[in-house]
Amino acid sequence: MAKKVFKDKRKLFTGKMNLELKKRIVKCLVWSVATYAAETWTVREVDRKKIEAFEMWIWRRMGKISWRDKITNDDVLKRVNEERSLLKEIWHWKHRWIGHVLRHDSFLRGIFEGRMLGKRTRGRRQMQMLHDLIVNSDYVTLKQTAAERTMWR
Repeated sequence: MAKKVFKDKRKLFTGKMNLELKKRIVKCLVWSVATYAAETWTVREVDRKKIEAFEMWIWRRMGKISWRDKITNDDVLKRVNEERSLLKEIWHWKHRWIGHVLRHDSFLRGIFEGRMLGKRTRGRRQMQMLHDLIVNSDYVTLKQTAAERTMWR
């Protein structure tokens, strides 16, 4: 859907407009469609690669750089004076939303903590939403830091 939005406005993004203005419009129009409800996603490695590829596709199209040209992604990012930031923003939104959920006693918090009734399904456990945030720490420290808003931010 986000590619469709970009293609619909292709003349605007590949025209002779100021590059900074183009980037702001892309972040407003295209990324809002691409990252709709991203704070609730379970981002796997496959999803990470697709998000990064989509971001690079946008910057290449804006810079009028063909995929057949032997130009690395780093060079493309230097030309448009940008960094890879889509995954960082998704992680930031997810971090804020998880902190909000953990500070309140709600149904979602019960789901995160595994207080659901019934029998677990057969097979390997599915990747959970918290796996992205719990990389170097455990759930208890995540919950304690979420309780204090100033430390969480």
